[in-house]
Amino acid sequence: MTRTRWGWFALVLLLAGCSSPPASEHAGMPDMPGMPTTGLPHEATPPAPAGNPLPGMPPVTDPRNVDAAAGAGQLSPAVAADKPLVYVPHSGSGDVWVIDPATFQVVAKYPVGKELQHVVPSWDLRTLYATDDQGNLVMPFDPKTGLPGQKIPVVDPYNMYFSPDGKYAISVAEARRKLVWYDPHTWQAHDETAAPDCGGIDHADFSPDGRTAVFTCEFAGRVAVVDVVSHKLLRMIDMPHRNTHMGPQDIKLAPDGSVYYIADSDANGVWVLDGAATHVLRFIPTGKGAHGLYLSRDAKQLYVTNRHEGSVSVLDAYTGAPVTVWHIPGGGSPDMGNVTADGTQLWLSGRYNGVVYVLSTKDGALLRTIPVGREPHGLCVWPQPGRYSLGHTGITR
Repeated sequence: MTRTRWGWFALVLLLAGCSSPPASEHAGMPDMPGMPTTGLPHEATPPAPAGNPLPGMPPVTDPRNVDAAAGAGQLSPAVAADKPLVYVPHSGSGDVWVIDPATFQVVAKYPVGKELQHVVPSWDLRTLYATDDQGNLVMPFDPKTGLPGQKIPVVDPYNMYFSPDGKYAISVAEARRKLVWYDPHTWQAHDETAAPDCGGIDHADFSPDGRTAVFTCEFAGRVAVVDVVSHKLLRMIDMPHRNTHMGPQDIKLAPDGSVYYIADSDANGVWVLDGAATHVLRFIPTGKGAHGLYLSRDAKQLYVTNRHEGSVSVLDAYTGAPVTVWHIPGGGSPDMGNVTADGTQLWLSGRYNGVVYVLSTKDGALLRTIPVGREPHGLCVWPQPGRYSLGHTGITR
């Protein structure tokens, strides 16, 4: 299902007793009494413990930072020999372009299928999968060589994740409103999780103990909470204002597990869900078309891509407090990507501009704009630090 629809985007909360944001950005937003905004602490929500971890999941090394093993330069032996490359899938042209990050030059182009969405690292970090939801397939790439392999039939892989124990590959079948759980070695389907009330199911993140996954529902204005062990849908949680055009997008667990951040494009900001995934705590305005969420290598900052205004908001990853905003000169459409292994650069696809942006994480300076194909989407920067991958464009822990 394509992500190229345009519209008017002006749905951000105004809170009783709080100062109003600029009218040009948040006009027409309904009042939501009692809903706190940015800068407030996590109320009574303590860090979520990993005291009963999912069997087979690598242990959390720091309860204050579930991403502690994915810090700058912490490359595992599994990726030591991998070629540093950036893989750019295109929804419009159905191919993957490969960029050498040292020279910023496109070094290869591979036709794959109909509508590519993301390039996803496998749980064991040994394979990168380009997902084609319209073609019902994934194409594996060998990160040691950067070369593609044979296509694998997979049901509607708009996005793909891996259970924290590495036992399952999860195809996020957006058009069919379900998750399909595969054996990642044989690619035989094991079972499915139906989510009929989760229109636009697409992005996910996992609890510190690995037992719970939260999936966003872009066209339903809510999230779906799934039990990783049983593959059962536990509950649906509505956002206080349900946006159903381009609603909830990417989702990111805070480093201490206390909350989940949920980008909402129509709301122009980020909802904050409690760490137990039971209710929404507050809202953080960022910018027009809030879309992708990425952590800095030290996990202290959260980068929010504002796709419809050409900017990246920088938040404190623990409190959600605004730090700064980086504006791409001349505007643009920053979408999906990741931070480099050393933490110095943020690579993002320019979804509606046919380019890739490379930003400095020091000050947000635009280091390079690289022309690519039509509708670049979930690009993958490789290699990534960490012990294992949860999927998407490289959620590693």
